[in-house]
Amino acid sequence: MGDLRTRLAEAARDGAQLFGPSSRLSLVELARASGLGEDRDSLAGRAVLARTGTQIGAAQALVELDGLARRIVIAPPDLADEHLAQVVETAGIEAVVTDAADEALDGLGLPVRVLAAPSLAVSAQDSGRLASEWLMFTSGTTGAPKMVIHTLQGLTGAIRPRAAGASPIVWGTFYDIRRYGGLQILLRALTAGSSMILSDAHEPVTRHLDRLGALGVTHLSGTPSHWRRLLMTGEARRIAPGYVRLSGEIADQAVLDSLKAAFPAAAIGHAYASTEAGVGFEVDDGLEGFPEHFVGRAGGPVEMKVEDGSLRIRSPRAALGYAGEAAPALADADGFVDTGDMVELKDGRWRFCGRRNGVINVGGLKVHPEEVEAVINRHPAVRASLVRARKSPITGALVAADVALADPAAAEAPEAQAALRASILAACRAALPLHKAPASVRFVPGLAVTAGGKLDRAHG
Repeated sequence: MGDLRTRLAEAARDGAQLFGPSSRLSLVELARASGLGEDRDSLAGRAVLARTGTQIGAAQALVELDGLARRIVIAPPDLADEHLAQVVETAGIEAVVTDAADEALDGLGLPVRVLAAPSLAVSAQDSGRLASEWLMFTSGTTGAPKMVIHTLQGLTGAIRPRAAGASPIVWGTFYDIRRYGGLQILLRALTAGSSMILSDAHEPVTRHLDRLGALGVTHLSGTPSHWRRLLMTGEARRIAPGYVRLSGEIADQAVLDSLKAAFPAAAIGHAYASTEAGVGFEVDDGLEGFPEHFVGRAGGPVEMKVEDGSLRIRSPRAALGYAGEAAPALADADGFVDTGDMVELKDGRWRFCGRRNGVINVGGLKVHPEEVEAVINRHPAVRASLVRARKSPITGALVAADVALADPAAAEAPEAQAALRASILAACRAALPLHKAPASVRFVPGLAVTAGGKLDRAHG
């Protein structure tokens, strides 16, 4: 398999680049040279925190450190300064690599190495010394950060080799590559020697789309919330990808159909993956959920079963475990990871209901918000929705929905708003049991998403 630099050197092509919003980096240059200079040897065999201000800096740090450092901790962009000391202690950090001055790092008492543009030639003997551990933060982490331990082999386990003679690929993603979903796309690009266009959280959507279009993006990835945000801008015409990929959230039929309408020439696929369980599977038939036969198959790279309604996965792509001496077990005695994602079998297909810890309790009856959202999102006037609990003195909670319309002007007049609300509620009551139907619908200009690109349910 080799370390990341070795694999990049084997695949890199002249002209292939990583494109940031204001900078670019040649893959050939990245494979052959180091930006650490004399500091490189001081990081050998150490546990290193990679905390960068840019995604392109993060990509460089990962190539620099894999095979050199014993352990790499990939800091996401929203890692709070107040948690740095705990991360250092939990992961046993011995040094930090960054791409810019960072005052928060000064008080850690650790050597800080600053990346420069790659210039120092790296020989084969300087690469691949160790099978580095890659530590990533779990999605949805609140309060004290939780990290899982991966290997490069596990992280790239779902990536298929690029076919000989295949057309050049230019990857793009709405994810940040310092999170699992974005890292998967970065590794796909680097190990195939493909160009990649990196996002920026502070970049306006239209400017990002212009960059994607100008640089010829062919493959584009994001969460369903990312894609709905793009569709709400009305600017999808600025790009023409040949492959559209969704992951990170439930891909309901409404968003799949909307993307097919927006990009009729593109293949539309959705993948199931999590930071803990790794990449489980991909679905490319244009339908929500996944085929029944995916569960219970033996002998493949991924085994899945359903217990108590939750999806369990056993795979060499999964994390090795949580970081920290007192960390809980990641997998059960048989090696299965409980994903916490609830599924049900209907008409020969497994469909996602929602997260086990996200259930709304209506008078003792369970409601998965995602199930209700899928119904609301099928309404032709709706672009996206967020279902949440509303306190009730009688039932404890009621179902409430915030709805973002495809055309906000459709609900400007009070009469039109009332009619549209009644239409959405009627659709819900026709498709759902009474306790699952929203008690109220509120029209909103947009829905908040987390730094990872998912609907922000905690503050909905």
